[in-house]
Amino acid sequence: MEMYNPCHPGEILREKTLKNLNITVTEFAKLLGVSRQAISEIVNEKRGISPQMALRLSKALGTSPDLWLRMQMSYDLWQAKQSINLDNIRLIKKTA
Repeated sequence: MEMYNPCHPGEILREKTLKNLNITVTEFAKLLGVSRQAISEIVNEKRGISPQMALRLSKALGTSPDLWLRMQMSYDLWQAKQSINLDNIRLIKKTA
């Protein structure tokens, strides 16, 4: 099954969360106890969601940290698949 191009979790945070809550990056960063730069880099898709950030987001937004990490993993995996050629790698078979 071919993967689709998943959006960066920062896009979800920017478009669905911050806009719906009518909150600025600066205000959100203060609520999470992180720098404005950290949130800015995430919403501008320059930084990924770390496990620590996933915990902070889930606590503040009432979501699961797994949700944020799954979104990040899907994005990262799709990006990796676009940049690597696996054609010359073969399945290793156990010999008797």
